[in-house]
Amino acid sequence: MVIGEETLWKRMSDPLTSRLIVTPLLSREQIRGGSVDVRLGTEFILMKRSARGPIDPMAMEEPLQDYQERVQVEVGDKMILHPNQLVLGVTLEFLQVPPDLLAYVIGRSSWGRLGLIVATAVMVSPGYRGSLTLELANLGDTPVYLYPGTRVAQLVFHTLDDSTAAYSQRGGKYTGPVGPEFSKLALDRDWQAIRLLSQKS
Repeated sequence: MVIGEETLWKRMSDPLTSRLIVTPLLSREQIRGGSVDVRLGTEFILMKRSARGPIDPMAMEEPLQDYQERVQVEVGDKMILHPNQLVLGVTLEFLQVPPDLLAYVIGRSSWGRLGLIVATAVMVSPGYRGSLTLELANLGDTPVYLYPGTRVAQLVFHTLDDSTAAYSQRGGKYTGPVGPEFSKLALDRDWQAIRLLSQKS
């Protein structure tokens, strides 16, 4: 069930162990209807073309600086996002999701109409703590400026029929970040099985 505005405010004043935290809220208007608007933070990871060739998810121990560049863009400044470019951003807000809730990240339609797609990985797990990395892609034909501090996405919270272990206790790879994080696909347990299968063939 989707949580409405009144319940969202109530959950933000619950005891700390079960409290929903989204901070800082710069305006009460960030919570309305059944969603919480989140703002674009000031840190970005730009993907860059690499002389090393394609990214190999099975060999991500390679130096990541060959594939990414970290950039700081202060509030009041802007960054250009070119057509077909992918940039990792981060929410200005820090979140704590209680173990009986999960959230979905949804791009705001006003940005979508400019070609900006936000958060291609959309689920926020129960028990997650940290800022959210946002995958920002320009699917339009025209460059778009990104402004830190603007409301760029919204979170829709759902209740679970029972509580679950916290994200970090279940081996979550992205625990407690305060800036955008590059892929940790190499930490997936699947790779060991895939390597064994490839050795047998």
